[in-house]
Amino acid sequence: MKKNMQDMPEIDRPRERLVKYGPDKLASEELLAIILGSGTKGMNVLALSRAILKRVAGLGGARVVSDDLKSIRGLGAVKQLQVVALFALSKRLQSQDGQEILSVKDVWNMCNDFYASAKEHFVAFYLDTQLRLIERKLISVGTLDANIVHPREVFEPALILHAASVIVAHNHPSGDTRPSSADIALTKKLANAARLLGISLDDHVIVSRKEYVSMKQQGLFPVLHD
Repeated sequence: MKKNMQDMPEIDRPRERLVKYGPDKLASEELLAIILGSGTKGMNVLALSRAILKRVAGLGGARVVSDDLKSIRGLGAVKQLQVVALFALSKRLQSQDGQEILSVKDVWNMCNDFYASAKEHFVAFYLDTQLRLIERKLISVGTLDANIVHPREVFEPALILHAASVIVAHNHPSGDTRPSSADIALTKKLANAARLLGISLDDHVIVSRKEYVSMKQQGLFPVLHD
């Protein structure tokens, strides 16, 4: 069985087909085969790529981790990490700059790289006046159930990026998206800082793998008075 792309007839090699026809003419397994470079014992690189894509499709859009790939025969640790890194990068690029954020679900979708993490991640989305994403920044990574966030870390990038508004979000590793007293206190602190800077804090969204909660929609946003 042909294991490497070099063992295939030149006309069938994904790399040569990419050069000749461009990426739009190649199947997904061919593009992945180019990245992997070689197959495993008993499975050529195209068959391996098909097996990986089938396994990833079965995850339903969830973040890919090494454990998800261990069932693929012969796929070693190095190639597992290649695949994990590839799909993480792909998700990140798909959800980023220029996209409009028009709903809480949009925020949740843009948190798909960490919403199932065992550690709490706190991110900020910086938006222009048309609610288009300028940039998403990771502000901090906490422990199992805690995070430490200072308003300066959230709003300094907003000033640099000339953002009109900010949405913040974090995950609850427990999967319970009900806002805690600490979440409510932090939101009040951030809202006060935003008002002083003339920046709109549009929402604070809590996410998990299966659900999300908008603190604004829950009536937990502070009412500020001049």
